[in-house]
Amino acid sequence: MADIQGSYDDLFTAVPTALAALLDGGDVGGSVAVFVDGEPVVDVWGGFADAARGVPWQRDTIVNVWSVTKTMTALCTLVLADRGELDPDAPVARYWPEFAAAGKEAVLVRHLLSHTAGLPDWDGTVAEIYDWSAATARLAAQAPQWEPGSAAGYHSLTQGFLVGEVVRRITGRSPGEFFADEIAGPLGADFRMGLPAEHDHRVAPTVPPPGRDEDYTAGAARTVTPPTAADPASSTTPTAIRLRDGNSVAWRRAQIPAASGFGNARSVALVQSAMACGGSVRGVRLLSRAGCDRAWEEQFSGEDRVLGMPISWGLGYGRFGGTYGWGGWGGSTVMIEPEARMVVAYVTNQMREPAEDTRGLDIVMAAYDGLKGLQADG
Repeated sequence: MADIQGSYDDLFTAVPTALAALLDGGDVGGSVAVFVDGEPVVDVWGGFADAARGVPWQRDTIVNVWSVTKTMTALCTLVLADRGELDPDAPVARYWPEFAAAGKEAVLVRHLLSHTAGLPDWDGTVAEIYDWSAATARLAAQAPQWEPGSAAGYHSLTQGFLVGEVVRRITGRSPGEFFADEIAGPLGADFRMGLPAEHDHRVAPTVPPPGRDEDYTAGAARTVTPPTAADPASSTTPTAIRLRDGNSVAWRRAQIPAASGFGNARSVALVQSAMACGGSVRGVRLLSRAGCDRAWEEQFSGEDRVLGMPISWGLGYGRFGGTYGWGGWGGSTVMIEPEARMVVAYVTNQMREPAEDTRGLDIVMAAYDGLKGLQADG
């Protein structure tokens, strides 16, 4: 069995066992954390931080968590909404006047958070992704592909710029700066959007799925509902983001609030414990209980025209039964269970083909085994 480092409550033995099974099954490395009431009951890691398997995964190893980053950006907006500085039902143009171009006057902030704004595709260059002004200006000029609010289509890359620019217009700070100042800093969470060079030595680069190389693209998993005469879609072909882009220094330095957050499972679980624990964790109150509940408010339920599957979207989070959270390209996952005040986070540098990847669910189910034991003891 793979060597698993860290600590865990005996009731949650199934979690490190599940991580060991993934590593024994060929995964390179990863970490898992389970927090209950804002404190870790599991904090483990194992495997290697490099594809050559020469550098052991350490306690402070960090990795790009891809779209798990969206939950961090969503939390920024929920904090602002709780303070009365942001109204989710307001037009985006109230905060970002240029956004009203091309028929987007009626797009609401909640449409951005729920992937219903009609701007799912990034059709600029990869270089523009690293230029905040260029990226947001391009999106401000685009016309929506459908009537905002009438359909959902996963805004895999664009959501971060759209929501992040609203944060910037309100606060005068980039989303990464706001997150660092108002969330990660107060909590002492080791998570960043826009990674400084001094942390490069801790990064575990993402490893492609078996049989793939660094030209593997996020578009490989994309399925788009075909347009109809009554519901035409844009003929624009989205720009493919390659794995090598995500492993580049430019990607690390840039703020891409939908996909370029760097952290470990411990930091993801700590931050999102604020949502699981009514807005307060370890004596730090980020927002009110009512502010947390906003994330749970259903904004859309139905077929997502990009993901090609049924989905229920809250404000910045996917809704799954009594839980909410999201996963990232490559396998990283966060799940929030507010009734049990639990968060499960899994991050990895090993990609698998999306259609074959159940690792996040496997880790979550292992955590539920421990939760049952904890509740029985309680």
